[in-house]
Amino acid sequence: MKKAFFVNGGAGRVLCSIPALEYYKNNTDPDVVIVAEAWGELFISSSLRNNVYPLGSKDLFKLLKDKEIISPEPYRLNAYFNQRVNLIQAFDMLINGVDETVESKPINLDLGKDDQIYGYNLVNQVKSQFKKDKSIVFQPFGSGVKIEGNFIWDTSGRSFELKDVFRIVDELSKDYAVIMMSQIKIPTDRPMGAAIPEHASLLQWMGIMNATDYFVGCDSMGQHYAHALGKPATVVIGSTYPENISYPNNKDFTIIDNAKEKRTYTPYRITGDPAAERDNEDNMILDEKNYERLIKSVKEKLGKGSKQSAFPLATAQQTK
Repeated sequence: MKKAFFVNGGAGRVLCSIPALEYYKNNTDPDVVIVAEAWGELFISSSLRNNVYPLGSKDLFKLLKDKEIISPEPYRLNAYFNQRVNLIQAFDMLINGVDETVESKPINLDLGKDDQIYGYNLVNQVKSQFKKDKSIVFQPFGSGVKIEGNFIWDTSGRSFELKDVFRIVDELSKDYAVIMMSQIKIPTDRPMGAAIPEHASLLQWMGIMNATDYFVGCDSMGQHYAHALGKPATVVIGSTYPENISYPNNKDFTIIDNAKEKRTYTPYRITGDPAAERDNEDNMILDEKNYERLIKSVKEKLGKGSKQSAFPLATAQQTK
């Protein structure tokens, strides 16, 4: 019996399902049906775009009634929660039945012209605005972040602390044009020293990442974009494990494991564990050593920036 796959979860996790699903399409069933329960737009930039249906599509059940329904869940895979495989490998095991020793497949992104041009124009506008010749995309917050009044926090221990966001931007903006990958309004009256694009879509953020020089971030969507697009990156990990959610074997990645000796595995999608979450919530507070390591890693890979003499391409895109 043919299979249909339901894919859900966060945007980064959805992106990591693409390599396994492409392999399944190319080697098992070219007409495979994929139901995107979330973030279906990500599939537009893959070879799966004509196989994917948003949940609730008209007559979708007619395509499903003769198929075995599979909902691959990496977090419930033993090799995953014991840190032997990453998300891409876990999806490959669940979808294609491969062994955990199989090398992680690449994420192949096929950016549309609209998104490439949007990213190129926006990045060059920001470089001109800040008079810098190199740019950095900085994603400080993951999907677990919360905001209330003047407080931004993440009880899952995956987002940067606000005080660290300020000092990272302050330091990096001395040499580089910083573009903040966030839809959250920072509660401050002080100038941020970074551009924050308004209302950029996930596909437009692909274009921005494609045009930038470097990525700095946490356990969230941006690092997967950087890995897929071959961008150098510095990724800080708190409550999660680099072996699961990042790319330790990527030679262009610097991974700062901020809680290596003190984290407790949080069994997402297996069982709730509020004690583990409480233990982990401070795991992204940077000590001085790791803060300095972050800044040094960027400057060593990207080099010292210089002032930009001219804006190479006019644009109508707006940044805040």
